[in-house]
Parts: sequence; C-alpha cells; structure tokens
Amino acid sequence: MKSHLPLLDPLRFAAALGVAVFHQMFWSWAWTSIGVPGFERTVAADVLYPSAAPFTWFGWVGVEIFFVISGFVIANSAALSSPGAFLLGRALRLYPAVWVCATATLLVLLLFGSGPASELIVPYVHAMLMVPKGVTGQWLDEVYWTLAAETAFYGLVFCAMLTRKITLRHLAFGLTIYSAIFNAVALLVLACTTPSDLPYLVILMFRVPCAAFLLSHGCFFALGIWLFISANRELTALEKIAFAVTCVSGAAEIYFFASFFLTSIPAIADQSALVPIMVWAFAVLLIALAARRNRHSAGTTPSEAPAYLRTLGLITYPLYLTHNVIGTAIIRALVEAGLDATSALWIALGLLVLVCWFICAKIEPAVRLTLTQALAHFGTLPKRLPAPRRSVLARGLRLPRPVAARANVAVT
Repeated sequence: MKSHLPLLDPLRFAAALGVAVFHQMFWSWAWTSIGVPGFERTVAADVLYPSAAPFTWFGWVGVEIFFVISGFVIANSAALSSPGAFLLGRALRLYPAVWVCATATLLVLLLFGSGPASELIVPYVHAMLMVPKGVTGQWLDEVYWTLAAETAFYGLVFCAMLTRKITLRHLAFGLTIYSAIFNAVALLVLACTTPSDLPYLVILMFRVPCAAFLLSHGCFFALGIWLFISANRELTALEKIAFAVTCVSGAAEIYFFASFFLTSIPAIADQSALVPIMVWAFAVLLIALAARRNRHSAGTTPSEAPAYLRTLGLITYPLYLTHNVIGTAIIRALVEAGLDATSALWIALGLLVLVCWFICAKIEPAVRLTLTQALAHFGTLPKRLPAPRRSVLARGLRLPRPVAARANVAVT
C-alpha cells in the first residue's frame, strides 16, 4: 500500500478553495438570514455577491470531503504505527499550523477588529490547545469547529490502537452504524418539523457545536476507512453493505444541512439540495477509483507524485485556517484601497495561497523541529524512531511491512 495517493492532495485543495469561496462570496452576506457569524464580522467589508449565490452556496460540502479524506489518511497512518507514534505524528502535524494561524488570526482581530480584546482570550486559548468550545462560547474562527471532529476521530483511533483488539474494520463498522442511526433520525425530524422547531434545531446542533460527538459526521470518517481498506483488498459482501450505508448516511447529512440552508436563506430558495450531494459523491467516486487502481497495481513500484501536488496538499491546512478571518480582512483592505469586490476576493485568495505556502514550507517545519527537539530533550521522543510495524489495527488488510527505518516522524 502506498502511504499517499497523489489524487488526495489536489482534491483536498479544491475542497478548501470551495469552502473559502463559500465563506467569502456567500456566507459573508447571507448569514443575516440565520444568525450572527463569528469574529470575522468585525473585520469584514460591506460587500455583497448575490449573483454568485447559485454557484457558491454549496461550497461548505468541502468539509464533508475533508472528513472522507481524513478517514482514509488516518487509517493509513494508524495501520503502520504504534499508538505512541500515531499520537505524536498527529500532534506534530496539527499543532504547528494551528499555533501559527491562530496567532495570526488573533493579531488581525486585535489590529482591525471592532470588538473588545477581552472577548478573544478564551477563544484563542481554545484554538491553541485545540480544545472544543462546547455548546456555549465562541470560536476564534468559526472554521475551527471541524478540528473538534477531527481530534475526536483521532482520539477514537488512538483508543482503538491501545486496545490491541479493535481493528480498522471494527472501527469502521462502529462508526457506520452509530452515525447512520443518527442521520436516519435527523431525516425523520426533518420530515416532521421545520427549521424554527426545537427538535430540528437540537438535531442541527450536532453538526457544529457538538461536532466532537461525531454523530452526524462519523459516517464520513467511516467511509474514508472503507475506501482505505478497499485500496488494499476487495471488500467482503458485508463490508460493501456497510460502505453503501455510509454513502447513504453521508448523503442524508448533506441533504439535511442543505435543506436547512435552502429553507432559511431566501436568496437560494430555488436551489436544489441535490447539488452538494452530487459534488460530494463525485469526490468520493474519484477516491474510490484511485483506491481501486492502487489495489490493482499492488506489487508494482509506484511512480513518484509531482512535488507540486504534495505542496498543494500541505497548503490546504493553513489555507483552511486562515481564509475566513484573515481572508476577510485582506478583502476589506483591498476594497478600501479602491478594488471592486470580485477582484478583491480573488486577489485575497491568491495572496493567502502564497502566505500559506510560506507557512507550510518555512514556518511549520521550523516549529515542528523545535517541538521535536524539545520532546527529545525531555526524554519524551527517541532521537531515532524505529521502523514502524504493522499495527494490530490493520489486521486482515494484507498491508506490506515497511522495509526501511525512518529517522524522523512521517507526517501525513
């Protein structure tokens, strides 16, 4: 099994770009139909993009694509790691970018925001520690809610690795059933209530405020695991049923949230909830085809993916963390400088890509190296890690054993 499918990098970059366009061209003005957004409102320019609504309102589905890719990548990482190496690899991958981007976000809010600085202290601490804020409170940047779901999934995988009995199959089956039941209930609630009813809002709460429970999004991570398994061997009949269930459950979650948007925001009332489902399904199909090709090419020497594709994948994470608040501030500065709203948007995204390249190419590695050296100094990290062994989590997958030791932690 190759440790990395080249397709995943441009796919997640496209998903991040879709989320960024959604926030800047749709949510930046459409939020008034639903409620108060996050701190980005304090640095936003007064610009509207209503004519772009039919093409931008469904960009949020990039998050669901992220979760499927994450399920695939984390399954691959856990399959060839010990519990300690897995946890360390995740920390070294996530925290450096969060520390850099959260600090940059804080500085932008302090310099250009209109709210009191005291409101930012607790959200900043939560962001730096990647601690879910819970139902109350506020994120430093609303996009950080997805990190609560991601870290909950990582914790679940780590606990499964510790048991030495729970395999990837067990984890995927559990998440499939767990999330499918919830999403089935959500559809039932959708059929019997309206967005103004309390049961509807309680169910909807599990998408963002209670994301760490993985009730609505567990199916996407499970789907990623099934795709990873399918990249190594043919799925059994029962596994194919579970795969189909995760697909239906994921489509149900997207339909539920899309219906809420279409009902609550008059500007897109004539749009179809099937559009984001089709975008997500297309992304899943691409991953499935890449996984199938990988399985059929087992035993052959894989060709190296172009470096620029890997760079796109590395840019995605800081781009996702900075596009909302910092991107909004850049757009405001450009609009105040005399640019039209559309030009300001695309120039801002281009600048952000360049900044995020610098972060992932220069700043993140430096922070990661400092953190690794600090851990090694205090005896938490061995100076040279042994070659990873096939994890108990990967029993039944017929994964090849690594043939060479690695001198540092592989970060996927």
